[in-house]
Amino acid sequence: MDFALPVELTQKLDQIDAFIEREIVPLQAQDDNERFFDHRREWARTDFEAGGTPRPEWEELLREMRRRADAAGWLRYALPKEVGGQDGSNFDMAVIREHLARKGLGLHNDLQNESSVVGNFPFAHMLLAFGTEEQKAEYMEPMLTGRSRIGFGLTEPDHGSDATWMETIGVRDGDDWILNGAKRWNSGMHSAAHDVVFARTSGKAGDGRGITAFFVPTDTPGFSVDFHWWTLNMPTDHAEVSIRDVRVPGSAIFGEEGMGLAVAQTFVHENRIRQAASGVGAGQFCIDRAVAYARERVTFGAPLATRQAIQWPLVELQTEAEMLRGLVRKTAWELDRVPHMEISDKVSMCNYRANRFVCEAADRAMQVHGGLGYSRHTPFEHIYRHHRRYRITEGAEEIQMRKVAGYLFGFAGPNKVR
Repeated sequence: MDFALPVELTQKLDQIDAFIEREIVPLQAQDDNERFFDHRREWARTDFEAGGTPRPEWEELLREMRRRADAAGWLRYALPKEVGGQDGSNFDMAVIREHLARKGLGLHNDLQNESSVVGNFPFAHMLLAFGTEEQKAEYMEPMLTGRSRIGFGLTEPDHGSDATWMETIGVRDGDDWILNGAKRWNSGMHSAAHDVVFARTSGKAGDGRGITAFFVPTDTPGFSVDFHWWTLNMPTDHAEVSIRDVRVPGSAIFGEEGMGLAVAQTFVHENRIRQAASGVGAGQFCIDRAVAYARERVTFGAPLATRQAIQWPLVELQTEAEMLRGLVRKTAWELDRVPHMEISDKVSMCNYRANRFVCEAADRAMQVHGGLGYSRHTPFEHIYRHHRRYRITEGAEEIQMRKVAGYLFGFAGPNKVR
């Protein structure tokens, strides 16, 4: 076994760092853009009078960062060459996302918005796998360049992880479909031109089949963005949506009729491992900052770092970071080589443990920094509030643990009890 990173990958990390220093750091420093990252960040980013949604100037700064990253060839790195990418591997992306998150808060990698110089585009993979040629032509490039946005309407007021029980329905009417229902935490709806709405079109509650995905223009009569939920980390882009007799043509179907959950689950393993890698990186950043502060902060005549009450919790976290880093990279490496369902349990292990780890690391960094750590003048509260959501969204940790249990006890996966 050779655990050293490939030379080509380490060179890419150096090239990314050089691009960030050359293009992104100066952009963050100009025109008081630091207000989006220092103690003013939540207020600078959020238009509280407009329902708590992102301020236009904040989103324009993110678009400019992405434009520069795209021009430099980094934004689409992980995408296939057919859409301008470099076919970056899961292993590469795990290493890169950890590396970028370990740098801390900054325009180079603001994960609150899933915005990074090396982009992560789950929806692009959905389009490539399930979109018609017309849909790809209409949606792909505008989405990647930020000219247009597509929302994702899966979760409902009464159904989250239990998506097969959704109550939004689609009924055929000639060549059209009539949709009725409601969506919660519908992302991107403050600026989306289209929403992908999942609705049951056949079968019964609890069936995996019979759910269909539809592209719905947000200006369609009967489609209403009612309000945005204010979240632990602001701004919010998570809307409550009502769908009342919304008519769409048959060409609006995304993927196969009745197979909408296959669309929703596309790229889920890759996305979760990348999320885990970011958690490891952000958690390591918190540890690094806590250690540095403990070495320089003197209390009662000695550095904090000399006290076991400070040392031992950070030792525990550093040990967890090393173990998680190994598991994440190994699992990402395997994702590049074996069918993803063979290691679905390993992906879930990485995901729930890394999401929990980064929250614990941010909390400990606050404690080590004392009152300063509790203030918004340090980045730890922001890191905690952002990563705390991942213990619920995109597969709550209980769902991830349930997956591990299924594989462990033979109720799911390759060793399923028959």
